[in-house]
Amino acid sequence: MTAKPPWAEAASVLADEVTADAPDWREAVSNTPRHVLVPRWWRRIPNSATQEWELVNLPEGSPQRLRAVYSNETLVTRVGPLHADHAKPERRGSGDPTSSSTLPGLIVSMAERLGAGPGDRVLDVGTGSGYSAALFGYRFGDANVTSVDVDPYLVGAARDRLAGFGRKPCAAAIDATGELPDTAYDRIMATVSVRPVPASWLRALRPGGRLVTTVAGTALLIAADMGEDGVARGAVQPDPATFMEARRQADYPPKLDEVFAGARVREGDEVRASYGPIPDLWREWALRYLFELDTPGVETRAAAYGDGRRIVWLLAADGSWARAEDSTRPLIHQGGPRRLWDALEGVSRRWEENGRFPLRAMRAELSAEGGTLHAPGDSWSFPV
Repeated sequence: MTAKPPWAEAASVLADEVTADAPDWREAVSNTPRHVLVPRWWRRIPNSATQEWELVNLPEGSPQRLRAVYSNETLVTRVGPLHADHAKPERRGSGDPTSSSTLPGLIVSMAERLGAGPGDRVLDVGTGSGYSAALFGYRFGDANVTSVDVDPYLVGAARDRLAGFGRKPCAAAIDATGELPDTAYDRIMATVSVRPVPASWLRALRPGGRLVTTVAGTALLIAADMGEDGVARGAVQPDPATFMEARRQADYPPKLDEVFAGARVREGDEVRASYGPIPDLWREWALRYLFELDTPGVETRAAAYGDGRRIVWLLAADGSWARAEDSTRPLIHQGGPRRLWDALEGVSRRWEENGRFPLRAMRAELSAEGGTLHAPGDSWSFPV
């Protein structure tokens, strides 16, 4: 009997952890060598002045590496334009993550929700390390799996590494928000977030097929089934999921530092008392996501000070900004062409009027002509 390689035990332990509620995926996880797909990765440096990353390059086959790679954690493989494969050991990365190997438990949960079966053709949007393509290929056969990513290096590296252990799905470097390699799929799963849901996906999804994706700027996970009328109907799922936004170039657009420089301390064009407590938009994430649905593209920043003060900033590319200073008498400063804090308070009031419904109660209707998320009772809707 051939002895199992050292990684097999680590993969089996991971499978026990992440497939308890999805046993059909256990063999796929147990037999996928994640360490081949992610030889090196980036780790965030705690408390760094800027968003800095250090390279993790553990010895091949070491117990430390196997524990790390076969943990149920996201491994960031690219920050800004720099992939870990191309970084020298002493090099530090900076900026936002631009590719990763998503935590396996989330991949399995989404794949289970996708409901694919034998013979189904699956489109995997966001190749990344190739891990999800490997799982799909193991379960449904490589000939039924197409994996796409905007980055040619990611696609090429994943293709070569997958082939190293016998997986050969179709892999293509394309902008997945545009035209697709084929026009007929039974299942589409995206590990990048989008808004709007691309028309090409909805044209390519066969009647009876299912789409699982997330809305850009939020953690709202949508599952929708395509009808004979060309409309995919579904709902926001109970478990949130956060993914990088689909990009069309090597890096994401720069953050709004110039707008922030003025918003930090400048007197607003309008200064007024807050109409209520200053919300903590990181704890009150449902309000933050509703605001993003209603007023897309607003960058949120916050700071807390030792004297108990807390400040929240809202920033927009058109130069609009707001600064909310939480103190015994909360003040709102606003500048630029739009009043962003007024918009946030308007969303909060409307949510109250609608009974502060849970976001998982929202239903989705998606077609190539456009998509909408509907609040319960259809009293409020958002284009997606």
